[in-house]
Formats: sequence, structure tokens, C-alpha cells
Amino acid sequence: MAGGRQRRRLRLGRKAKAAESSFLAPGTLSPREVAVVKMSSDKTCHTSGSSSSPPPGPHVWADLVDSLLHEITLLFGSFHDFIGFVGTCRSWRAAVSSFASVHTFSFPPLHLKSDVYFSPRQHNGRAQYMLLSDCKWKISDPAKRDLTLQCSVPQNTHNQMLYMGSSCGYLIFFHQGHSLLVNVYTGTEVKPPILPSRSQLSIYCGTLMAPHNSSNLHLLLFTKRTMYQWQIGTDSWSEQHLGLDGERLEQIVFFKGDIFAVDSLASVFVIHFGPQLSTQRVHVEWNMAIIGGVVRPWLVVCGDMILVVSLAVNFGQSKGMSDLSGTFHVFRFDLSVEPAQLVEMDKLENHALFISLDRRNPTFSCWRPERWGGKSNCIYVARQLEDSDDPWTAVELGQPVHEKTEWIQFGSPLYPPEFSVHCSKLESLWMLPNFVSGAGQ
Repeated sequence: MAGGRQRRRLRLGRKAKAAESSFLAPGTLSPREVAVVKMSSDKTCHTSGSSSSPPPGPHVWADLVDSLLHEITLLFGSFHDFIGFVGTCRSWRAAVSSFASVHTFSFPPLHLKSDVYFSPRQHNGRAQYMLLSDCKWKISDPAKRDLTLQCSVPQNTHNQMLYMGSSCGYLIFFHQGHSLLVNVYTGTEVKPPILPSRSQLSIYCGTLMAPHNSSNLHLLLFTKRTMYQWQIGTDSWSEQHLGLDGERLEQIVFFKGDIFAVDSLASVFVIHFGPQLSTQRVHVEWNMAIIGGVVRPWLVVCGDMILVVSLAVNFGQSKGMSDLSGTFHVFRFDLSVEPAQLVEMDKLENHALFISLDRRNPTFSCWRPERWGGKSNCIYVARQLEDSDDPWTAVELGQPVHEKTEWIQFGSPLYPPEFSVHCSKLESLWMLPNFVSGAGQ
């Protein structure tokens, strides 16, 4: 036991030293991420005894095959365990990109809570700019509730911008041709080149992706018909016409190298990237009697499936917004038939799903959540209930949620798309960095 603790301390020391000398770029460890690992380990190491047992040679572990390393990651119970894994050596960090599936982890995403509260009733139908000097947030790990990080946008940042979404550990902002990426863990910035003038007033959604078999992140910004693409580190944008229906995309998910996108009318599109970019519309039958009239669902990748999460909103006996209740339903998106079918799932078995109210933010699934203190067959909503100490809400599939605050309304048909999506404000969300979330998968 003592020898194992001693080896753990030595490994953590090597991880911290390697991370402190690395460049803070997408997909690498940052000093703040390593600091969280050290905070966690210090609490146990302070009470441990000493040992003179020498640590094993680095060559013993560096040569483990990728398939075995993949099996090891499936045993992790927290994001901090994974950070420790990828910080051990270069070969282990490189092995992450070769994993066949990034949607079978048994640890949850991290939770980001904005210090700026936003109500849809505050929205006047116009874009609301964020004062980035006031943009602060707190990051929490559901698996290690006592560890949190406080972060903010650097004070010298261009002050007025619109929130465009989040992806791969970055917040995405835009204003008059200027876009900005802010690392949620370090606060560091990436400033892309200015967009062409004709696109300056029409961008409404953004995401990051890594093309298949590539570690190079690309920023994608969308208008109603066009996608602008910028590879991080280059000095120019490329423009592609997508052939969409002219509606705003509400959600973008990555599945098997393609983008699945849903617009404000619940139309589903698949954007193929290689060898030539193309867009295909997916014909799907939305059975409103089953999904409760919610035409703006969430898509969640779960293993080799795409799931559709809907929120059926019901009114109580008396009239008024205070009598709202909601029930989540989950469907398997069957793309093997034409038109595509929604097959309702009674249970999520040993999975939990994570969604944010702003559908431009990423969604996640988690395998065997009991390993970190979570619960299977649950939907974890990034927004907290009124008078709750938890910064998020866990709802068991099929169970009603009676709510007097606004997050049920915020995700329901009671508000048009400009309220539920294009609010331009940073809301609470779930997040993982690129080397965990697998943007290119």
C-alpha cells in the first residue's frame, strides 16, 4: 500500500512537470488541469506513509498496447483520473486519439456555471451582447464535488460580444467579424482572423471539430445557409454553401466523422466532410403524440447510437405558468429505414445523459454512472432547480418534474427559437476538452 502511494506521488510529480513545460494548445494538458489533479492527490498523500520502494521504470508502462490502455480508461471514475492518465507519458496521451469509441467513458463531463443569470423573459427579441469583462464561471466535477475552478475572460478582451456556443473546452464568441475562443479551464484566448464583411451580421452558431484522423482543430461558424471554416493556426477562412433550408441550426453533434444538425423546424441534416463536402437531409417522422409536441429535441451520441431526448411539457389543473411540469422521453434514432424512425426507449439501462438548455452546447452520455456516485437511467440537466443546492438537476427517465422556475419553460415550445437558442448569453453547460470528448469521432 505504501509503495503504491509513493509511486502515485512520483507519477503525479512527473505529470505536473511535463504539463508545466507544454504549450497551451487544444488537446494538451494545462497547468490548471494538472493543479486539480495535484489538489485531489494531496488530500490523500498527506496522511500516507513513506516507502523506499523504487518506482518502476518508465519503459514498463510506455509500451502497453492501445487496446489495453483503452480498457484501463473504462475503469476511471472521474475526469481527474483521465487527466492523470494522459499526463503520464507521450505514448499514453497519443493513444487516446486511437480509441474506437469516446462515448463509453464511465466518468461524467464537467459542469460550467455562469455567474450571469439569464431569464428568457429578459429577452426583447434582439441580440444581447455580453460584457466579457463581467464574464466569469465556476467549473465543478460531479465525481469530485469538493474540487472547483474559478475562471474568467481576460480583462483586455474586446468587451462586447455574442455567445455562439461551446465545444472542446472552449467558449465561442463573435461580434462584427471578430471571433474569439476562450479556454474554460485556463482563460487563455485564441483569436481567429476577421471574417469577410458579408458574414459579420449573420453568424449565430459555432463549434469546434477535428477532421477524421486529425488532431488539428477547426472552428466552424454558421449562417442560415453557409459554413465558414478556419483551421487553428492559419490566417484565412474557407466558405462552403451547405444547401440548408434557411433556418437556424439549433444543435450540432459529431457522429462517425459526420455532423448531424437540427434546425429550428426540427429538420435533420447530415454534413459529410470527405472527400468532398456535401449535405444530406434526413427524412424523419416526428410523432407529436409520442414526443409531446416538443419539436426542438436534443441529440445525444451514446455509443454507436444517436438518441433523441424530448421534453413533454404539461399544464396543471389551474391556469398559469406556475403549474408547468415536464417529462423526459428518449428515442433511438433509427437511420437504417426511410424515413428515419424514432424508437422509444423505456430505460437507458446503465447509461446517463447530460444536456444543456442552450442546444448549441454539447451533449454527453456516461456509462455506469454509479462508479462516480451518479445514477443510471437519468437525464442530467445543466441548470439547477429553484432552491436547490445542486448546480444541476438529475431527472429519472419517465418521471415528472414539477418546476416553478424557468428552465422547463426555457426548453419548451412556449418560447420561440430565438429565446431557447439564440439568447447570446452564456448559460450553464456540460463540457470536456478535445482530447476527452473526441471532436473528430
